[in-house]
Formats: sequence, structure tokens, C-alpha cells
Amino acid sequence: MKFCSECGQPVTVKIPEGDHLPRFVCTACGTIHYQNPRIIAGCVIETEGKILLCKRAIEPRLGYWTIPAGFMENGESVQNAAAREAVEEALAQVEIGSLLAIVNVLHAHQVHIMFRATLRNPAFGVGPESLEAALYEEKDIPWPEIAFPSVEFALRRYLDDRREGVERMHFKDIDARNRPRPL
Repeated sequence: MKFCSECGQPVTVKIPEGDHLPRFVCTACGTIHYQNPRIIAGCVIETEGKILLCKRAIEPRLGYWTIPAGFMENGESVQNAAAREAVEEALAQVEIGSLLAIVNVLHAHQVHIMFRATLRNPAFGVGPESLEAALYEEKDIPWPEIAFPSVEFALRRYLDDRREGVERMHFKDIDARNRPRPL
């Protein structure tokens, strides 16, 4: 952020009085601009014992498999966002079920909220953000080609719960800031 959205003047980064974190603060009007995490909503969709996955047609992770998920829009519930993403990415009408996982992706300033879901009807297809959409039995899931750690976490917890006959909520923090980069 370079300029204040209130008055158009430059902003600087500083810790405002009474605060404990650096914020963008307008040098002219003093407006404090808070930046908050973005919410990603998604769902693990099951039908007839199989999981619906989509191959990404966009970056990041173009060509890798994922569950339908994406940024929540203003004015919608997180459940509606997950259902909308299923339509956008897999042309799938879903029934959103219970909360499956909340994954805090700290380095990306994101919170991923994943639900259990079922297809309302057997029809699904390929939306504009997907190259393919396919149903996978557990043994055939292409684990090395899963796009994101949060998606792998949600899928594995879903399958663990299914084997045990329970529906639990799962939580995880992912922080890639301190990982060594491959040479």
C-alpha cells in the first residue's frame, strides 16, 4: 500500500499508539489501514464413495489437483462460498455438510475453511478454472499431484474420519516462512 484510500496521501508503516503491530498509517489524515487475512472456502465432495477433484487451469499450481475452493466474496457466507466454488470449478451442485478443517496458512495471510459436501445430482463437469474434473476412489487419489498442503491435509483428515465413521473438526497451521528453499 502506498497511498491512503481516504485522502490519497502517502502512507508509512509504523506501530500506532496503543497497538502492537506495524500498520499502514496515512501521513496526512492519520487513518490506520488494517490488513486482515483472506478467507478461502472449499469442500471435499463425496459421491458413491468417490472424491471429486479438479485439475487447476490457473496459477498457482497449474496442472495440479485440488478440491473446489477459492476466495470468499463480500456478502456471502462461508458455506455459500464453498458451494459457489464447486459450481465454478466443477459445475457441481453440492449440499454443504459439516465443517471439516480450518487451516491457517500463515505465510500467505489466509484462512482455509473446508467443509464436507455431497453432490446433489450426479452431474459435474469442467469449469473455466479447471482442466479436468474427476471422481477418485481413495486408493487412486494422485497424492504427489495435490496442489496445496491445506488441500492434502483436508483430504487426509476426511478419509481418516470416513474410515473411523466419525466427523471431526481438524485444525492446522502451515507456515512456509522459515522453511529452507530447495537448491
